Amino acid sequence: MASRVSVGQLLSVSMMLLLITVSVAADDHVLTLDHTNFTDTVSRHNFIVVEFYAPWCGHCMKLAPEYEKAGSVLSSHDPPVVLAKVDANEESNKELASKYEIQGFPTIKIFRNGGKNIQEFKGPREADGIVAYLKKETGPASVEIKSAEDVTSLIDDSKIFVVGVFPKFSGEEFENFSVLAEKLRSDYEFGHTLDAKLLPKGELLVNRPTIRLFKPFDELFVDFQDFQVDAMQKFVEAASVPIVTLYTKDPSNHPFLMKFFESPNDKVMLFINFTGEHLDAFKSKFKDVATAYRGKGVSFLLGDLEASQGVLQYYGLKGDEAPLGYIQNNDGQKYLKTKLNPDHIAPWLKEYMDGNLKPFVKSEPIPEINNEPVKVVVGDSLQAMVFNSGKNVLLEFYAPWCGHCQKLAPILDEVAVSYENDPDVIIAKLDATANDFPNDTFDVQGFPTLYFKTAGGNMLQYDGDRTKEDIIDFIQNNRDKTTQPSSVESAPEKDEL
Repeated sequence: MASRVSVGQLLSVSMMLLLITVSVAADDHVLTLDHTNFTDTVSRHNFIVVEFYAPWCGHCMKLAPEYEKAGSVLSSHDPPVVLAKVDANEESNKELASKYEIQGFPTIKIFRNGGKNIQEFKGPREADGIVAYLKKETGPASVEIKSAEDVTSLIDDSKIFVVGVFPKFSGEEFENFSVLAEKLRSDYEFGHTLDAKLLPKGELLVNRPTIRLFKPFDELFVDFQDFQVDAMQKFVEAASVPIVTLYTKDPSNHPFLMKFFESPNDKVMLFINFTGEHLDAFKSKFKDVATAYRGKGVSFLLGDLEASQGVLQYYGLKGDEAPLGYIQNNDGQKYLKTKLNPDHIAPWLKEYMDGNLKPFVKSEPIPEINNEPVKVVVGDSLQAMVFNSGKNVLLEFYAPWCGHCQKLAPILDEVAVSYENDPDVIIAKLDATANDFPNDTFDVQGFPTLYFKTAGGNMLQYDGDRTKEDIIDFIQNNRDKTTQPSSVESAPEKDEL
């Protein structure tokens, strides 16, 4: 009788071959994935961690041995935790990187339920920290609190902890709380209990399902009883932000600083010397104002002058103007008050909230001599040199401290020299940390950012390669068609593919 191979045997052989393929492509304890096996590998795991990296990335090189070490430890976990990596710089994998919105390297993502749920890895970048973080992530999103010992191990005065108090672990409220915990597990810690008397603060008797959020600032705990998932999420996110966020050198403040700067609210910042006189008066008056405007779309930050030098530099502010008040809204408008005293804070904020405060427009002085190949544009000359010039203008937004900008500078010089004899093209630069510009026209999210304004008034953002040849090609292809170059150093011709 002729032998036959069943469908089941074929599937088993296919699976074994696939596993062998993946294993061969792996380091000792980290799978190497690419566009050919990524989807299938992820779909077969309830929990898999993937690092998207680039071979040239220094941070990726630093992470590599730590990630491998963590993979070795986690391979012995019960159940094993699978770590993988993808070279997102490889041309054939760039579609994967785009699909998962990889904006920088390294980026680590956690894929759950065969890739149906995806979250950012927000843990440490050293082996022990990676292991501890991922062990927590593989456990339940919310931990049952049964005893005083559980409370002591889970809740302390240095972190945010969210507890659901229930008469029973079933029903719509408990199910919605479980959904919330799963959704926010990478940002917050959750627990649930049947006994409110175990909790360190708050009412001992709870007669209906209640969320109690513990925090190391302001009122220390707050209760909430609307168990719609969206409502709970808004509550947790709002309650976990201090009335006044502190900018100091204390690393425990860093999570709250991230929330402050990522918030869509208008931002009110006060920078003072924390070792100077009147500190208590400033803190008290500023918190009073922040409390009065809580929930009105405004967030408040109090910054220690010494610790805040990077922020001051980013916004182009000067420490010698402190005590310094600074407001920035979502329209890009800025408001500045220098040398203020504690009694200035409340009336200044009232003027702003009432719409009576005049925006501050920041500009360096217009250069008296501007004869370098790359022209200098400042806030006060932007209208004349760019919008009303009637010329084709390539404008770079840069920061003096930006390494990528420094690398681009000699390339832009070469481009500008190529157009020196063309009166209809201007190559220019603007220090975005020292000059204001209209955010509704220029979407500057990082440095350098380049925009091209044609002689006819069209505005285009340049996102091509930062080479002399590519920039010149872009200008030639997009310059106003009615304007003809008189003399341009041509970019080398390229063979068509």
